[in-house]
Amino acid sequence: MNNSGVTVSAANNRKLGEECGVFGIFKSDVLNTSKTVYYALYALQHRGQESCGISISSRKEKSVYCYKDLGLVSEVFNKLTLSQLEGDMAIGHVRYSTTGANTRENAQPLTIKYVKGTLSIAHNGNISNAAELRSELECQGAIFQSTNDTEVIAFLLARERLHSASIDEALRKVLPKLKGSFALLVMSPQKLLAARDPYGFRPLCIGKKDGAYMFASESCALDAVGAEFIRDVRPGEIVCVRESGLESFTEHCREDSALCVFEHIYFARPDSVIDGQSVYLARKEAGKLLAKACPADADIVFGVPDSGLAAAVGYAEQSGLPYVDGLMKNRYIGRTFIQPEQDMREESVSIKLNVLTCNVKGKRVVMVDDSIVRGTNILKIVTMMKNAGAAEVHVRISCPEFLWPCYFGTDVPDREHLASVINTRDELVAKIGADSLGFLPLDMVHSIAKDSTLKFCDACFSGKYPIDVPVSREKLEFEIHK
Repeated sequence: MNNSGVTVSAANNRKLGEECGVFGIFKSDVLNTSKTVYYALYALQHRGQESCGISISSRKEKSVYCYKDLGLVSEVFNKLTLSQLEGDMAIGHVRYSTTGANTRENAQPLTIKYVKGTLSIAHNGNISNAAELRSELECQGAIFQSTNDTEVIAFLLARERLHSASIDEALRKVLPKLKGSFALLVMSPQKLLAARDPYGFRPLCIGKKDGAYMFASESCALDAVGAEFIRDVRPGEIVCVRESGLESFTEHCREDSALCVFEHIYFARPDSVIDGQSVYLARKEAGKLLAKACPADADIVFGVPDSGLAAAVGYAEQSGLPYVDGLMKNRYIGRTFIQPEQDMREESVSIKLNVLTCNVKGKRVVMVDDSIVRGTNILKIVTMMKNAGAAEVHVRISCPEFLWPCYFGTDVPDREHLASVINTRDELVAKIGADSLGFLPLDMVHSIAKDSTLKFCDACFSGKYPIDVPVSREKLEFEIHK
């Protein structure tokens, strides 16, 4: 494996968005730094399965080494590569890219050398004005080697650092120029910085173990390495860790917030706690609300693994129907939603899940899943249920209908590809072969996370974006069939 690759033009990249995971650690005098990051990335593997990397720095030797490649954490790293990653400060990244962008040069972390030294950057999110910023930089002579927006951030930081006293001062000047979503880690030779966009679209938290500060996309990564959860990074906050300790800059924080609600519905691990809210309990509450809004005359309830399970438990508790296992999951295949090619998604479903025929044969079943995007996966699962002898299959979805694309890092496609846009409800029921279909009402989605300290972005359901998005009115006026 190596870190080289053929440059892909932006024209071949459908969009520059991803749903990824980041982890960083500062001053690990006791812990094995590279192995700590490795285990943390393993815990965040659900957030991205296409590439991963670790950038590690030795503050004493003032050296930085980055190793990254396409593949899972277990495929990219082994004992030999980890033994060569020596240092006391590091950042790591697991990446999910959209179609056409899964190349080595787009893998992260991104490490650059410039006149002030070395910077390594890991980013989760989508900079919605990246194309505009990129064009501006290219007109000033910048040459880009990748098609991701992380490199745009790197150029802005490097340029601003020339006129700033420190990298944290440079980041404080750059942050207002970035529109969209980001959970960002920046590693300089002596500092580790973490930043979250002013709306808090993407999660980011702080932990500590044996004197080492850590940053992670989800608290489950801190749990995996035995670190103590300290707090979440505030939307708009920049946190700088250096030898003297932790310092916080809050001038970009704001009252409004817009955490992606799909973190609680699908993306995050159920054992994570994001901004005060247990993901598991949010999904369970979604199931309870779904049972109130969309009851079904059935015999049993089960969930589609994994993100539909907690919602199914909530549905069963609220409805009084027995909860059973209806599907068994092959634990050695990845999440089908984040496979970049449609044919890969379709092939993955049949080998990922298998029906427990003994539990569903002859039964009227309520099948709870987290979402319907294109409708391909749910069709295959319903067909499997019918073939296994289920008398009726009532599909219940623990989120509202996807009606709008996402511009903040979730791979929700353009509207003409969304099942609930191009089909009426009756058409969609017929298309997926179900006996009935129900979605969590939009007015209930904000009630699933009662303990959350942040408000939510629901634009993929409502079309109400918290910030301006780069889309034409013609695209927004695409006809909705209800």
